[in-house]
Amino acid sequence: MKKIFLTTIALLSILINIGCSGGGKDAVRLKMSVTTSETSTWVISAKKFAEVVKEKTDGKVIIDVYPNEQLSGGNQSKGIEMLSSGITDLSWHSNLIWASIDTKFGVISLPWIYQDENEAELVLSGKAGDAIKKLTLEKGVECLAFGESGFRQVSNNKKPILTPKDLIGIKMRVPNIGMLVDVFRILGANAVGMNWSEVFTALQQNTIDGQENPLDVMMSAKIEEVQKYLTAWNYCYDALILGINKKKMDSLSSEYQQIIRDSALEAAQMQKSLNRQIIEKQFKQLEALPTIQVTYLTDEQISVFRETVRPIYQKYEPLMGKDLVDLFVRN
Repeated sequence: MKKIFLTTIALLSILINIGCSGGGKDAVRLKMSVTTSETSTWVISAKKFAEVVKEKTDGKVIIDVYPNEQLSGGNQSKGIEMLSSGITDLSWHSNLIWASIDTKFGVISLPWIYQDENEAELVLSGKAGDAIKKLTLEKGVECLAFGESGFRQVSNNKKPILTPKDLIGIKMRVPNIGMLVDVFRILGANAVGMNWSEVFTALQQNTIDGQENPLDVMMSAKIEEVQKYLTAWNYCYDALILGINKKKMDSLSSEYQQIIRDSALEAAQMQKSLNRQIIEKQFKQLEALPTIQVTYLTDEQISVFRETVRPIYQKYEPLMGKDLVDLFVRN
């Protein structure tokens, strides 16, 4: 009787363990850091990525998404360092933030090297993108896919920006990224460093005249309420890098690795498509506002800006490496 009782208990234990094996203790949990808020295309695509991975692995790989750069306390550069060291497992970060770790990542955003988003995407899908993936591996990170924040535009309260001369003397808030600061200084603007959280008030109080950013970033901060002129000039392309810590990736089965890679590409494509739809809609919203004038530069006007900032290529080629720059700058 005692033997039958013990056998029954053992069978029940096995059945309970089988029932719990669908994603509990056996599941691998990965932490993913994302810079932007819940409503951004970055977070929307990250959650889609997590959803697809969970589904394809039958709940054995769980990705927890942390928006607003929570894991690094708001420090984006630290966020990349945490990814490299394995404190976090995955992240969406701009290539310009990666450039704060290694200048070479800024090559993606050299001024006026793409005609449009499609060309930028094409470039990153080839040898140029492979070179960036090699750079992330040197930092202990596998680049799974490229997304985009889009082209950076410029706004101000003085005048429409039609030629380089129009920027002379304008107090322009620029992120503390060497290459971007150099671009505006070459164009004659007074480049001012300032925390993004302070920009709206500074524009309101005329402490600064203007700022530059991808359009979605501007609109989320309601910059159109304190700016009179916006120029669509597509001067720098802001790419996103979806990265995973290499050691963490290598610790997973080959099956799970492939699922993560495939799901990342799917999520990145979704992010780019959604981002472009939103930006198109936002431009139309701005055009309908009587308080701000939107100007779209022609190819001829843009070519004048491109020629004016040629010294940027000369300065950064030695820092980035000629072979790398040549993959991106083709004329």
